[in-house]
Amino acid sequence: MGYILLVEDDIKISRIVRLYLEGAGFTVRHARTGREAMDHLSEERPILVILDLMLPDVNGEDICRFIKEGEDIPVIMLTAKSSEEERIAGFSLGADDYVVKPFSPRELVFRVRALLKRYRADSDRTVMSFNNGDLVIDGQSYEVKKGGKAINLTPTEFRVLWSLASNPNKIFTREELIQKALGYQFEGYERSIDAHIKNIRQKLGDDPRNPEFILTIYGVGYKFIGKRDV
Repeated sequence: MGYILLVEDDIKISRIVRLYLEGAGFTVRHARTGREAMDHLSEERPILVILDLMLPDVNGEDICRFIKEGEDIPVIMLTAKSSEEERIAGFSLGADDYVVKPFSPRELVFRVRALLKRYRADSDRTVMSFNNGDLVIDGQSYEVKKGGKAINLTPTEFRVLWSLASNPNKIFTREELIQKALGYQFEGYERSIDAHIKNIRQKLGDDPRNPEFILTIYGVGYKFIGKRDV
């Protein structure tokens, strides 16, 4: 099944997290430093990374950026950085979930399971094309092309885009997008959707002032306005 890479320098937290994850049937490898984490990543691809941001040697944000610029590996940030702006910054880097210390290890296991389930549950998706083939979204391969050029979206960004594009002209509140794209409620994380939408727009070259695909409904949320090809 592969392994979960736990990157955490606090020994006590690492032991507890590892105990709960292994009790849930997962194989866990532990890295206390960023360099150790990079060694694991270069040897074998994990199925998921749980990443502490405050490491003794390498900035955790840099590791997240490295992961997301390479392969599509889901990342859960595990950190004491609790402000809304810090959480949004984490999502902007491509994190799929954000857990603030202190936390419930049982909830962390739930979030791991939910993220892996969402990450794998794509076999029923098809290919959608919009604006005379200008935007193509492949639900099985997670590939997105704009003007024939491949666009590198994170898994979470892809799910947000897919949720919107699957329901063109439907207005989604932020809470509805969180539920539909992420699978469960992120309490207080409504603004994380704004960060994901911003990333998607930048990667698609979709000007929010004159959008082709994602329209902001001020005070409510977002809707997809691209015209689906027959």
